[in-house]
Amino acid sequence: AAPAGVTGVIAVLGGLGAAFAWAIAILCTSRSTRMIGTASVLASVMLVGLAVTLPFVVATGVPDLDAGTAALLLGAGLTSVVGLTLIYTALRTGKVGIVAPIVATEGAIAAVIAVLTGETIAAGTAVTLALIVLGVVLSAAEREPEDAVGGSGVVGRAAALAIGAAVCFGTGIYLIGRVSDDVPVPWAILPTRLLGVLAISLPVLLTSRLRLTRRAVPYIVVGGIAEVAGLASFTLGARHGIAVSAVLASQFAAVGAVAAYLFLGERLTRVQVAGAATITVGVALLSWLQA
Repeated sequence: AAPAGVTGVIAVLGGLGAAFAWAIAILCTSRSTRMIGTASVLASVMLVGLAVTLPFVVATGVPDLDAGTAALLLGAGLTSVVGLTLIYTALRTGKVGIVAPIVATEGAIAAVIAVLTGETIAAGTAVTLALIVLGVVLSAAEREPEDAVGGSGVVGRAAALAIGAAVCFGTGIYLIGRVSDDVPVPWAILPTRLLGVLAISLPVLLTSRLRLTRRAVPYIVVGGIAEVAGLASFTLGARHGIAVSAVLASQFAAVGAVAAYLFLGERLTRVQVAGAATITVGVALLSWLQA
């Protein structure tokens, strides 16, 4: 077994790697869904993700799964597919700066589930995780004016969809964390991609509803790869601490808010800057505690 300090650092790095990968994914999703619609993007991303995952699944071979592990993998896949559907729908009309911070609470949800089901964390780590959660929320906080395009109804709908996605993702990444020690990483990723292709991609293809444009394809490919890479990074980190990896992975909201400001022209407020600074301090402190 690796020393405690090493395993703590792996948990931190796994969560951070997931955060950056998922920030890329959410930015690509925001652009592509507005180009070709939710169904086409989700169907295409699932196909890309499965194509990326399958070679690694074949290379690792078939693991020895008991009924409990198989059930957890199935649950993780189902909740993740529903979560992706909700967030893709939210991003078609809602801004990254509104949707991302709500979805980012998935890390807190997974951490709470982990603690309630028996995972123990030190008091200092718990306080630092809470600080990071606060920073995540502040970093992407944004108010939408009542007279903005779409009005407050659009904002409310996007927020409601994002809340549903957060609950699904929080449950899903907790379940993946539970099986992370029992199955190879590619097999932890496979259920979401396989179920997504069967439940979403195939029906869209068979009903001729798939729309693709030359401008949207790069966003779809990069987004699909980034989602898989983020889940792989989280799975590796979760082997050494579900709560820590889950909360750090939720930093994709902070990264996404900054990137949306730089590349999508979304406004970065003083509150968002304060949130990013809070997260930076929290990550540094958590890394020191874990090491």
